[in-house]
Amino acid sequence: MILVDTSVLIGYLKGQGNAKTEIFDRVLAADIPFGISPYTYHEILQGARNEGEYSRLREYLSTQTIHYLPQELEVYGKAAQMYFELRRRGITPRGTIDVLIALTAIESGLLLLHNDRDFDLMAQRLPELKILERL
Repeated sequence: MILVDTSVLIGYLKGQGNAKTEIFDRVLAADIPFGISPYTYHEILQGARNEGEYSRLREYLSTQTIHYLPQELEVYGKAAQMYFELRRRGITPRGTIDVLIALTAIESGLLLLHNDRDFDLMAQRLPELKILERL
């Protein structure tokens, strides 16, 4: 199963053709199970330009499988530890949300489909983060 990051979903919804949106096209065509994180849900909706677009995006996103992290304090401690370890190893992710998305992929045993170099850098130091690079 695949976790689709905001960076791919935005490109796909905007009709941008690139290597990652083409992989997503193949995922859809092959009916391969995929989902998003609640963080991607949030990021997509916050980018809406008007109420009509917000409503269309919300309707589309409501049809998607959402992969949640358990709402326990230890999960957020684990994300903070992951961020700390990455920074200690010379990689500073640009955002906390990316760390939470990476942790969602790891904890749920999902391949991450992204178009954000931060995830490639994280995967170099976190062997448990599996990236979908081709299909």
